[in-house]
Amino acid sequence: MEELEKNIGYTFKNKDLLKKALTHTSYAYEHKTQSNERLEYLGDSILEFVSSKYLFENFRNLSEGEMTKVRAYSVCEDSLYEIAQKHHFSDFLYLGRSEKMSHSIKKALIADSVEAVIAAIYLDGGLEPVERFIIENIKNTIEFASQNVGMKDYKTVLQEALQKNGEVCIKYHLLKEEGPDHEKTFTVEVACNGNTLSQGTGKSKKKAEMEAARKALEKMKQERK
Repeated sequence: MEELEKNIGYTFKNKDLLKKALTHTSYAYEHKTQSNERLEYLGDSILEFVSSKYLFENFRNLSEGEMTKVRAYSVCEDSLYEIAQKHHFSDFLYLGRSEKMSHSIKKALIADSVEAVIAAIYLDGGLEPVERFIIENIKNTIEFASQNVGMKDYKTVLQEALQKNGEVCIKYHLLKEEGPDHEKTFTVEVACNGNTLSQGTGKSKKKAEMEAARKALEKMKQERK
């Protein structure tokens, strides 16, 4: 745990809080202990508050709607997953046998642990250290989003890009739906005129579609280089 504390730049007074933040429901069920779900709930609210405050104070040129879209981009599952990867959260997660046996840890599971750790930092040290952790990890993403998201959702941007030279048929197909009702993961494929462009995953069909569209746009950008 010391290594993770060093990674995130915060040393816990209550080490049990950090352990709980990293405890998945599968482990909690097997070992009759508490999972990180309640911490995840609190962390989600703290993340939204801190990111909203940062946007309000530092991006005075953005409207309310624009700030909402930049925040959504900056604290989405992908962004949280990148934070977790940066700090090697997956090396410290407490997982049950079922999760350990899977070929790879679910992206959503890893992203959720970031919200739980955010709550743990807040409960252990208050607002100042958690605000510092959040801003250090999302300020670059916010900067990028404020300039590049274009204030349109990915599906709209993709549609406009593909229809630039005429009408095309864009379809989103649900490929699979995994996990229990409270923790479902959806995988969606986006196709243009019958040709698959990309796939995306998310906690809802809409989020999976957005992720598929985002990946398609990224692929198109790379192909233009």
